[in-house]
Amino acid sequence: MRYKLLGKTGLQVSELCLGTMTFGEDWDFGASLQESKKIFTEFYDRGGNFIDTANMYTGGTSEKFVGEFIAAERDYFILSTKYSLNTRPNDPNGGGNHRKNMNRSLESSLKRLNTDYIDVYWLHVWDFLTPVEQVMRGLEDLVCSGKVLYIGVSDAPAWVISQANMLAELRGWAAFIGLQIEYNLIDRTAERDLLPMAHSLGLGVTAWGPLAGGVLTGKYVKKEADIEILDSKRGDWLNSERLHEKSFLIVDALAKVAAELECSIAQVALNWIRQQPGEIIPIIAGRTSDQIRENLDCLEFQIQPEQMSYLNEVSKIDLGFPHEFLASEPLQDALFGDQRALMDTRPRQI
Repeated sequence: MRYKLLGKTGLQVSELCLGTMTFGEDWDFGASLQESKKIFTEFYDRGGNFIDTANMYTGGTSEKFVGEFIAAERDYFILSTKYSLNTRPNDPNGGGNHRKNMNRSLESSLKRLNTDYIDVYWLHVWDFLTPVEQVMRGLEDLVCSGKVLYIGVSDAPAWVISQANMLAELRGWAAFIGLQIEYNLIDRTAERDLLPMAHSLGLGVTAWGPLAGGVLTGKYVKKEADIEILDSKRGDWLNSERLHEKSFLIVDALAKVAAELECSIAQVALNWIRQQPGEIIPIIAGRTSDQIRENLDCLEFQIQPEQMSYLNEVSKIDLGFPHEFLASEPLQDALFGDQRALMDTRPRQI
């Protein structure tokens, strides 16, 4: 395991992050306390120090398990958790980005995690209701209290995050240092705006769903008009939008590269993310320690450049307007004139 700087924090985090949404059996899928401990130990023994959880994962059980597992070496771990989603379904203020839910959620998380501070506190989902200045000032107060060291944002539009960080910079408040997004070979839409924004603003990026809910492990095969699930133990919660014709073409391409590299399909899918520009950190998760061990073994090899090009081509998306328009040759000629070939026109970071 190697370590990477997380955004502009100076923190050294492991190049893989352990996702713990499977810790606990409160939902239709998940691992027992004993199996969760094995998963955690496997990650820790390989040098992992970056842990991802959330206040609502398995009804709070995930945070309780994580708190127990890290207790002996709390300061070694970069612990991250989230708030936003409703944990009190009958309470209209039981979710959202506002201060009431923010403060209540943090205090509850600290108790379950049995710690007095969170390394990275993520806003889980943008609610489009709470004013951005209230969100950022509320998070600033948490940082000033010492209960939160850094803040990050997940599942939000690029324009919201840019506005939030500019406001924080102008007012001298804590700004988002990290971005958490869904990103994998099946869903590359973050390449349109979110990833360019993150790279421009110096945000660390973590990718949830790196295996697209199991699709990129080869557990699903298409037989004529039907889809067969090869792993019958898996819960039926997978988003059906991930299963389409292109998905199976991508899995076939992964299988070809995996055969060439003598590794698993999942390991290739994880390394495709690890080898993207900007040093994206995949969040790995599983129901068993064997699954985590297999994921961790992606650290043992690299995908070759020609193989990366092949996977990029099979999975490419249309960037759409304005990106393709701005990159078009006629517009570039109109913008820079006859001397374009002699000019340095590489995009600059803000």
